[in-house]
Amino acid sequence: GCVTCLDYDEHYILTFPNGYGSILTVPWIELGGECSINCSKTGYNASIVFHTKPFYGGKKHRITAEIFSPNDKKPFCSIEGEWNGVMYAKYTTGENAVFIDTKKMPTIKKKVRKLEDQDDFESRCLWKDVTYNLKIRDIDAATAAKH
Repeated sequence: GCVTCLDYDEHYILTFPNGYGSILTVPWIELGGECSINCSKTGYNASIVFHTKPFYGGKKHRITAEIFSPNDKKPFCSIEGEWNGVMYAKYTTGENAVFIDTKKMPTIKKKVRKLEDQDDFESRCLWKDVTYNLKIRDIDAATAAKH
């Protein structure tokens, strides 16, 4: 993926974790695997690991990350916590701080073109029948629309 920060004229290239569905005991979806974020303009980069829950014990949604300055082999910041909760940062200066608390972040409404203004194969237009049938809990119709 590519994220552009217009205020800083920075472009970030990032990879995504894998998604896993667990059906044993209580079903849940989790993320797992290694990702990276790189900014070609500044040279800063991050290495991120989404940890899957072990079969026995352990926690869900764990994440660890390291952030590197340009051309440095050692990170200046390490992050750990839960990707859907609180993440904590440890800096090489010895400072420890809350990196981000996702539960306190405001929800920002997406800006999406109206369905009638979208091309046939744009995501919301393509999946509108599936989405509608899931909302009204008609799984058979959603499955048929998906096919």
